[in-house]
Amino acid sequence: MESPFKANILKGKVALITGGGSGIGFEISTQFGKHGASVAIMGRRKQVVDSAVANLQSLGISAAGFEGDVRKQEDAKRVLESAFKHFGKIDILVNGAAGNFLVSPEDLSPNGFRTVLDIDAVGTFTMCHEALPYLKKGGLGQSLSGGGIILNISATLHYTAAWYQINVAAAKAAVDAIGRNLALEWGTDYDIRVNGIAPGPISGTPGMSKLVPEEINSKAKDFMPLYKLGEKWDIAMAALYLSSDAGKYVNGTTLIVDGGLWLSRPRHIPKDEVKQVSRAVEKKSRNAPAGVPSSKL
Repeated sequence: MESPFKANILKGKVALITGGGSGIGFEISTQFGKHGASVAIMGRRKQVVDSAVANLQSLGISAAGFEGDVRKQEDAKRVLESAFKHFGKIDILVNGAAGNFLVSPEDLSPNGFRTVLDIDAVGTFTMCHEALPYLKKGGLGQSLSGGGIILNISATLHYTAAWYQINVAAAKAAVDAIGRNLALEWGTDYDIRVNGIAPGPISGTPGMSKLVPEEINSKAKDFMPLYKLGEKWDIAMAALYLSSDAGKYVNGTTLIVDGGLWLSRPRHIPKDEVKQVSRAVEKKSRNAPAGVPSSKL
């Protein structure tokens, strides 16, 4: 689909995107580049990062890749320093690196639980912590007129509850809390905007193929009426909005992009039966004798 935004909406900006070599992260990288930004990708798998950078450069996008693990503070520090050295500044940090797998709580080891929290929650905080010198107003490469932007990729799993996702639900709840607190404190002290995006099920992503196999996907409509697959483009457009001047007055929020899925509930009574049931209840109510409360005196 054609972007609704002007091609220069991020002109002159530099974005560092963790997990930017595949899935949603790569689409954000691509759309940021198409809209004028220079893009730095961070990921654990060098081959994936190098391939993504080559694809971006083939589109005429200024891009560089850096191997690193968001769970390791020394990697976060090194990658940010390298990106700054390469591009001269960092304006936008997108925390897109994530871990996930389906498992029931009783089958999930504490180490398995910790692994997802380390990638999603601790990794998000670590990247934010190390990026502060580059994003704060008047910081390295920043002017005194304003600070940079942090965008966290979250989820809606923790809004209610989710089967076999206790690890990710806990991690994303922490990510949202980190975002709100940084929006308050760093927005006040350093003029940094911090927001999040909570995607629904997105087609063509590693997470979708791993967490929602076709056998489940085909039956989802039966118990989630608003269920439909989104596109990576949908999330990238939301990221463009929040990372550009179009979203300059948005801070401390998580934008849900899931077609309303998280609100979904089964329809317990067919629509054509609602009137019949309602009329029957009303008739029964009218015909019932008026109750006269008896006195205990």
